[in-house]
Amino acid sequence: MEKPGQWYTLQSLSGKENKARLDLERRVEQDSMQEFVLEVLLPTEKVTTVRQGKKITQNRKFYPGYLFVNVDLIDENGNTREDVWHFVKDTYGIINFLGGDRPVPLSDEEIQEIRRKLEVTEDVAKPKIEYTVGEIIKIKEGPFESFEGTVTEVDADRGKLQVSVIIFGRSTPVDVEYDQVEKNEFD
Repeated sequence: MEKPGQWYTLQSLSGKENKARLDLERRVEQDSMQEFVLEVLLPTEKVTTVRQGKKITQNRKFYPGYLFVNVDLIDENGNTREDVWHFVKDTYGIINFLGGDRPVPLSDEEIQEIRRKLEVTEDVAKPKIEYTVGEIIKIKEGPFESFEGTVTEVDADRGKLQVSVIIFGRSTPVDVEYDQVEKNEFD
């Protein structure tokens, strides 16, 4: 049997999305509201950056300032369950339902697309900035500062690139870290 709830978008305080999710889940458990608040979802992906030779993995939110809740908000007569609406809305960090007093549920396609994005990024930490072979970049620090070059190899695991730079009229391979280069604005 399918659960009766629908998915809604919640606006949350910026930077407090995870705290809002945890508080809502805690309150649902404490107040035995599992019958009405079925699931809370904060879509994130793992992103890696390399700083000073160290690989750092962080979670980045797909939709900053928003989270999603599967909630049985509408009763059998088509009216909003005010107690459930206030219960969710009055959780710390949650500003309101998207749509305010008349929240609009997400379509099945929208929530399936969000879940698909989560499945694709699960367990795969991707670089914050991706580079591709053949891309033109500018070196912003190190001995080759302000040189432009073409990416010839990408080592995403180590956060390094091999770049072909023209020095004294010859193409020379140079190894650089992600944080030493920037994408060329004219590329």
